[in-house]
Amino acid sequence: MPVATTEVERSLARFGVVVGMDEVGRGALAGPVAVGASVSPGKEPQVQLADSKYLSAKAREQLVLEAARFAWPSAVGMASAAEVDELGITGALQLAGLRALRTLFVQGVVADVVLLDGSHDWLTPKVDLLDSASSAAEEYATLGAPRVKTLVKADATCMVVSAASIVAKVVRDHLMETLPDPGYGWASNKGYASAAHRKALASLGVSAYHRQSWRLLGE
Repeated sequence: MPVATTEVERSLARFGVVVGMDEVGRGALAGPVAVGASVSPGKEPQVQLADSKYLSAKAREQLVLEAARFAWPSAVGMASAAEVDELGITGALQLAGLRALRTLFVQGVVADVVLLDGSHDWLTPKVDLLDSASSAAEEYATLGAPRVKTLVKADATCMVVSAASIVAKVVRDHLMETLPDPGYGWASNKGYASAAHRKALASLGVSAYHRQSWRLLGE
């Protein structure tokens, strides 16, 4: 398992407040996509953090409070399945990310730099010359228009992004476990495409919590 450090976020601290960000639920068939945002404190945590994908559910539950204490404050923004259908997955990720930054903003945190897991900047609004006053662009400007630094496997190598990953995963998992469930198995599959989930889709059909624009029932 890769070892996360604070090297990258501390190198970015010269630009101001650094926020680590990671998404959870991008590939799920149902439920929201969630984006965690955690503020780098510029110091080492008391425990070793890691990308949530490398941790068991039990380990995540044990680490989530430590992750939140280390990278305080932390926030989770979500975009619903209906918003994924309306905006596409990239637009929904952006919306969830802006919601997470808004939650930090109302707590008095203005991000100067967002350290984003992956190679694609889905957070920064792409302003159309014919639509320069888009709501996403306006919101991004209001929130300080932070510069975005992308880094592949940041969730596994950067402590602040690992913290965001763990917090987002635990919050989304808890939400999925509370959804009305006539037999899809949310508690076990969290909306992902398990064999049992696929079987339930075939017999029960698509629910309001599913991403209905996706090929849920195959061809």
